[in-house]
Amino acid sequence: MPYAIPNLLVEYVMANTGVPAGWWRSVYASQNALAVESFMDELAAAAKKDPLDFRLAIANPRAAGVLKLAAEKAGWGQQDGRTRGIAMAFSFGSYVAHVAEVTRTGGKPRLERVVAAVDCGLYVNPAIIESQVMSAVVYGLSGMRSAITVQNGRVQQSNFHEFEIPRMNEVPKVEVHLVKNSENPGGIGEPGLPPLAPAVLNAMAVATGQRVRKLPLTA
Repeated sequence: MPYAIPNLLVEYVMANTGVPAGWWRSVYASQNALAVESFMDELAAAAKKDPLDFRLAIANPRAAGVLKLAAEKAGWGQQDGRTRGIAMAFSFGSYVAHVAEVTRTGGKPRLERVVAAVDCGLYVNPAIIESQVMSAVVYGLSGMRSAITVQNGRVQQSNFHEFEIPRMNEVPKVEVHLVKNSENPGGIGEPGLPPLAPAVLNAMAVATGQRVRKLPLTA
């Protein structure tokens, strides 16, 4: 975690499922970011502080940089009928922050826009970075709406008609903004995914007053 927390204990429990597991994009960085960044919002609420300010107070300089850039480009704090959630993650040598914008239509939350800020160090082709982050958003949204389930030792889903990914008309507007510096190059194929789900869930928690701690949302 790119946060200065003086007392930190990290533990894990081995879970042998008996079912071979394939790798999800960003591997375990997405699960870790979901837990950490959702809890950061809960801590901010308990402290009665703005979620962005709460993070900035303990974030390292590069983490703070992407948080500020994403918040600035997304209009953090604006009163425009949209609720916003923010999340940030460090993975594969890069820092990425997402701000998710949610509206309420007919009582249901709808994701309208995702604003991403990326610090992957020294880069060559910004178009590739933008494409990777946009695809990571779509990939992350797929895991928020669908699940792979196993019954009697066999995967139940056979193709994309049973594991639904967002269609073109369902994908929110995605903006990608880059931090320019001369830091060592980091990865970009994976880091766009981990902050996506917690940013969306943090926005939904504000919009609905309900905190979701389990995915997919259909569960």
